[in-house]
Amino acid sequence: MFPFFCIYSTSMKLRFLYLVLVLLLIVVGLASRRFPAIPEATGDALWAMMLFCCFRFVLLKADLRRVAVITLFASYLVEFSQLIRWPWLVQLRSTTLGHLLLGQGFLWSDLVAYTIGVVLVFLLCRRIERIKIG
Repeated sequence: MFPFFCIYSTSMKLRFLYLVLVLLLIVVGLASRRFPAIPEATGDALWAMMLFCCFRFVLLKADLRRVAVITLFASYLVEFSQLIRWPWLVQLRSTTLGHLLLGQGFLWSDLVAYTIGVVLVFLLCRRIERIKIG
């Protein structure tokens, strides 16, 4: 490990880890859309995983299960909001950033992909956080 990294607290190290995971998941998620062989649901699962890491970055002291529940609630809320056709919301979704954050077009399968993504990242993060970050 880098010598300067040793002076930081465990919470700062975890926050750094979650920031790196967020950036990595964004890159992998965007890349997954470029390859037609990768199922579209993969990007949705990666989006939920990224959202989990964002929440965990902020809610570092919260129980991981609570972060998972909050992430699922937010993911489902975003998906169900796609049924709303307010003009300003449709216009926001037509932008690149709006489309990436809020999606477009409700699909039940997206809810499954979000759930799978959150379960996977929850298990991974539970394992990571049990290992002492030295």
